[in-house]
Amino acid sequence: MLRISVLRLLGRPGTSGVSLLEYSSPRHYSSGPLGARDDARGARAFFTTPIFYVNAAPHIGHLYSALLADALCRHRRLRVPSAAATRFSTGTDEHGLKIQQAAAAAGLAPTELCDRVSAQFQQLFREAGISSTDFIRTTEARHRIAVQHFWGLLKARGLLYKGLYEGWYCASEECFLPEAKVTRQSGSSGDSCPVSLESGHPVSWTKEENYIFRLSQFREPLQRWLRGDPQAITPEPFHRAVLEWLEEELPDLSVSRKSSHLHWGIPVPGDDSQTIYVWLDALVNYLTVIGYPNAEFKSWWPSTSHIIGKDILKFHAIYWPALLLGAGMSPPHRIYVHSHWTVCGQKMSKSLGNVVDPRTCLDRYTVDGFRYFLLRQGVPNWDCDYYDEKVVKLLDSELADALGGLLNRCTAKRINPSGTYPVFCTTCFPSEPGLVGPSVRAQAEDYALVNAVATLPRQVADHYDNFQIYKALEAVSSCVRQTNGFVQRHAPWKLNWESPVDAPWLGTVLHVALECLRVFGTLLQPVTPNLADKLLSRLGVSATERGLGELCFLPRFCGHPCPFEGRRLGPETGLLFPRLDQSRAWLVKAHRT
Repeated sequence: MLRISVLRLLGRPGTSGVSLLEYSSPRHYSSGPLGARDDARGARAFFTTPIFYVNAAPHIGHLYSALLADALCRHRRLRVPSAAATRFSTGTDEHGLKIQQAAAAAGLAPTELCDRVSAQFQQLFREAGISSTDFIRTTEARHRIAVQHFWGLLKARGLLYKGLYEGWYCASEECFLPEAKVTRQSGSSGDSCPVSLESGHPVSWTKEENYIFRLSQFREPLQRWLRGDPQAITPEPFHRAVLEWLEEELPDLSVSRKSSHLHWGIPVPGDDSQTIYVWLDALVNYLTVIGYPNAEFKSWWPSTSHIIGKDILKFHAIYWPALLLGAGMSPPHRIYVHSHWTVCGQKMSKSLGNVVDPRTCLDRYTVDGFRYFLLRQGVPNWDCDYYDEKVVKLLDSELADALGGLLNRCTAKRINPSGTYPVFCTTCFPSEPGLVGPSVRAQAEDYALVNAVATLPRQVADHYDNFQIYKALEAVSSCVRQTNGFVQRHAPWKLNWESPVDAPWLGTVLHVALECLRVFGTLLQPVTPNLADKLLSRLGVSATERGLGELCFLPRFCGHPCPFEGRRLGPETGLLFPRLDQSRAWLVKAHRT
C-alpha cells in the first residue's frame, strides 16, 4: 500500500517533483473563495473583517478576526500571486449611540474619540503585520456617499416605510430585541431590571417613529439561498443556527433613529429628523471599499468573503443579505464565523480587569509568535482560552524546539560543513520502497514521511478552504515532528563525510530534511511571515521561489533535477525562534552543535 501511494503521488512520468499544482485540479478541491477553480481562472477574491467599534481599545478578539482574514488573504496570494486579484479590508465603525455616549463620558467630541481609538486599531494592525489593502472609517466622505446611495436604492424599490416602531432596545448592542430575547435580573439596588438574555446588557422599552425595512419579505429568499449553498456560512453549526432562526417569524426591521436621540451618524437623505441605523451604516462599508456606487464594485462583490465573530452573525447572515437582495445584489459569497477568546476560563471584561492587551502580547511573544499562537489555538467552532503559560509552552515546543531545532541541526557546520544543499542519492533512497541492495538505506517510515510532506500542501489548502487554519498548522506541526523523527532515526551527526559509504546517505538525509523545511517555510508564510522569510532565506530560497505554484517537493526522488542541489545556503541568521522559557534553552544549544 505504501509503495502504491508514494508512486501515485511522486512518480508520475513527466513530472519534475511533487508540486502543489498536481493536487490543485478542480476535481480535488472543495468549492469556495480559495478553491482551485477560482485560482485557475485568476478570479478575484475580496476578504473583509468586521469594522471594529471605537468605544474601547482593541483586544485580542479584534486581532484574532484580523489575523484570520490576513492568513486567508496571504494564502490566497501564494496561490494567485497577482496583486490585482486579491483585496482585503478592515476598519473602524465610528457612528452610533455608544460612541456618542462614550465621547460625552470622556469629555470629548465624537470626532476626537473616533480619531484616537481608530489610530489605536491602525497601529495594532501595522505592528501585527495585517496586510490589508484598505482601512475604512465610517466617518469618511466616501462612505457617507455609499450609505446614502444604498438607502436611496432601497427606498426607490419600495422597501422602506415610515411607521411607529416599538420594542426593547439595547444601547450596548445598538439593536432592538424581541421579547423572547429579554429577561429580568436583580440590579444593584435589588430591583428587577430587563436585560438581554444573551449578553446581560440592560435594555429599555423604546417607542418612536422610524423608517422600517420590509425584512419580512425576505424570509423565504434567505432560506433558499442558504439551503442552496451549504457552504455559504462556515463552520456548519452557524449555518444551521441561521436556518433555525429563519424558521421563526421575521419581523420588519427599524433602520433609523430620531436625530434628537441619535445625532452622531449619517442623516436619512431628505429627512434630517432621522439618522440611519448604525448597523445599516456599518454593513455598507463592505461596498464602500470596492468603489460603490461606481460600477467597479460589481467585479469584486461576487467574490466577497466576510470573516466575523459569532456575536454579529444575525446582522451579517440575515439583515445584511436581506438588505443586499432588496438592493438587487447577491448575498456575500462566504461568511466565515469564529468564536470568542476567554481568559483563564472567564469572559474578557473591563469590570473583571482581565482584558488582554494584544500589543503587550506582540512585544512579549514576538509578532510571529503571537500570530502563530492565536491561529494555531483558535478553533472557530467554539470559544478558546488564553493564558500566558499556554502561549509559552506552545511556541517553545513547536517553533523553538521542533522547527528551529530541525533547521539548526541541518545547517550546523559540524553536520553540513560545506553550507550547501547536499546531493540526493537515488540508490540510497530509491523511488520504489522495498528494494534491497547494499546501498539502500531508506526505511518504510522514511517513505511515509515523503508521502506526508508531498500531500501536505494540498491538505493545508483544503483546510484554508474550509476555514480551518488551526488544522492547517496542526498538519504542518505533525510533519515537522515526523521530519525530526527522520533525522533522529538516521543520526547524521554519527555519519562521516569522508566515508564513501556514509557520505551519499548523509547528503541524502540532509537533502530530504532541507526539502521538508522548504515546504514548511513556504506553507507558514501566511501565519508567520517574518519567521518563514528567515527560514527560507537561510535555505537560500529566493523571493521568486516561494509561491505555491513553485512548490515542487523532492524532484530528485523522481529522477529529475533539483534547482537547490549544490546551492549554497543563505547566511546564518541565529536562532529561528528563541525559546521563551530559558530554563530549557540548553536543548536548542544541543541541536546547534
